[in-house]
Amino acid sequence: MKSLEEEFEIQFFKENGFERKRCEKCGVHYWTQNPDSKNCGDTPCQEYTFINNPPTKRRFTLNQFRETFLKYFESEGHIIIKPYPVIARWRDDVYLVGASIYNFQPYVTEGSIPPPANPLVISQPCIRFTDIDKVGQTLGRHMVIFEMGGAHAFNYESKEVYWKDETIRLHHNLLTEELGVNSEDVNYKEDFWSGGGNAGPDVEACVSGLEISTLVFMMYKYVGDKLVRTPIRTVDTGYGIERWTWLSQGSPSGFHAAYGSLLEETSRMVGVNIDDRIIAESSRVSSIIPAQSRENYLKARLKVAENLGVTMREVTETMERFQNLCMALDHTKALCFILSEGIVPSNMEVGYLARLLIRRAYRSLKILSAENIFIDLVERQIEYWSNIFPNLKAMEEEILEELKIELEKYRVTVNKGAELVRKLSREVKREGLEEIPQETLIRLYDSHGLVPEIVKEFAEAESVKVKIPENFFGMVAQRHLQTKPTEETTQESITEKISTHHKTLKLYYQDPYMKEFEAKVIDVIDGKHVILDQTLFYSAGGGQPSDNGEIIFEGGKSKVVDVRSVGDVILHTVEGDIPRVGSKIKGVIDLERRLSLMRHHTSTHILIGATRRVLGEHAWQAGAAKDVKTSRLDISHYRHITPEEVYEIERLASEVITKNIPVETFWMPRDEAERRYG
Repeated sequence: MKSLEEEFEIQFFKENGFERKRCEKCGVHYWTQNPDSKNCGDTPCQEYTFINNPPTKRRFTLNQFRETFLKYFESEGHIIIKPYPVIARWRDDVYLVGASIYNFQPYVTEGSIPPPANPLVISQPCIRFTDIDKVGQTLGRHMVIFEMGGAHAFNYESKEVYWKDETIRLHHNLLTEELGVNSEDVNYKEDFWSGGGNAGPDVEACVSGLEISTLVFMMYKYVGDKLVRTPIRTVDTGYGIERWTWLSQGSPSGFHAAYGSLLEETSRMVGVNIDDRIIAESSRVSSIIPAQSRENYLKARLKVAENLGVTMREVTETMERFQNLCMALDHTKALCFILSEGIVPSNMEVGYLARLLIRRAYRSLKILSAENIFIDLVERQIEYWSNIFPNLKAMEEEILEELKIELEKYRVTVNKGAELVRKLSREVKREGLEEIPQETLIRLYDSHGLVPEIVKEFAEAESVKVKIPENFFGMVAQRHLQTKPTEETTQESITEKISTHHKTLKLYYQDPYMKEFEAKVIDVIDGKHVILDQTLFYSAGGGQPSDNGEIIFEGGKSKVVDVRSVGDVILHTVEGDIPRVGSKIKGVIDLERRLSLMRHHTSTHILIGATRRVLGEHAWQAGAAKDVKTSRLDISHYRHITPEEVYEIERLASEVITKNIPVETFWMPRDEAERRYG
């Protein structure tokens, strides 16, 4: 592995007069053409200089810049592909798409399947909860939902598309030639990026104090805590569509740039007078005094008041109203995208995060005495964004119905919460404590939906203190955003032992009704996991158990009790005799068991189809368990299913079954399947 300094010996920098410097404030290395540059150009080392003074030759709306970005890369040989969903159902390690590269990890980046195009460009809606507590405070630098412009190239040993030089050239030309930014005003910070199990050196582009892009040269993956080279070198660029738009407008905040007329419309609805002078100055000051603590927060407001010659009260009132307005806009937009993809608010996984957004958005509007416009605001969000994202309009009726039910549940919860907090406060005092513990605050939110501000209000009426952590919502979100659980069989030790094996040929895809086959033993792991060159044994997955059967070989036979996939290699867990490596075997599956499981699998598809016809498109398969005698289907829905709905679901499913429609199976490359069926 090269040193970071060696990784950034890039020809583009050398040929175009860039100099490697060290930031006098943060110590990071960066590249610049400006001989007088003293800092890296990013906050908090550099104050925003683009507010009311954009460095671009024209101003873009969000839609205009998205189009400019996509068309520019199309003219440079990239294929434009449609955005993926924000719910990462194709991933077994994350719940939400947090970057455009998530769409292609791990299958494309590991070389298991080809990319949908190479090179490609996409503008991908992303959702991140990491900085949820900073939404509004940083005036647009942080949002829960944002668009990432991704230009990606996948470099194989046999085919080089482009790498570091071309990546930076494409970025720099878009910035300087298309947008007209002075080349000396662009700095490229050196860093090392990791995410989604991959890693690589990167440069972060900064202009006028604003980081606008991250250009990652993904060439490693994590195996345990070790970095290992990947078979494919991936260009993973993230262009912040909202940030580029903000830079081009020089608007008072990033929310002005991202939400445009919707911000103005919403401010009128809630009765918030947007004082652009205070907001613009607050944006500038927040860039060099990060809101990492209450002390910094107050310090920044005092600085704004001094700079403008207004009172601290004026700044505080303006900013608190504006920040709550920003939170309401950001969170309701994120809700529209999440709910449009079949997520139902709940206490689990993404459903929990949807509920968190509902409560925070409602609380923000309530502070503005405008909680009654919640549904109206969501309707306007759908109208505003549906030209680019038509699925929002298609799911509007279901989104609004879900939210109405959830809001009513929340109102009831809050009304009950007052007495709960009073009772808890008395218990705290009896125990000799003066403050409600942090864990109790989290439990009150998780179990009863009581946001810390409400707890504080009721508790302090009982003379009990409440200290609210500054990152409270980010903290509770991360508890529910832990990596998805994986099967025990994908343990590090086994993964490392099979890393050099070729993939197992899956004969059951060729003929699912075959009962017997012959194969060669490639390896035996830990004395019980047999690897064959090919197999008929279906491995467990998608809620369906694996096939059972036996392996017969010269001198003995084994009972196959479990079959699992680890990457492209299939492990057969056996009991009894163990075949020798290199020997020939005969495999026999329990065909009656296989056929029963196949029927149950098909039944699951019929049932979920009938369910969605009756309950709506939001009704998604939340889980399933298929077995030989019985199977179970879990569905997401926002209210109890009525007897009439149950009857109609059963009637529709039975109607399909009695028609005896032939089941046709098609095998096609993943990228083609995505193009056809989404």
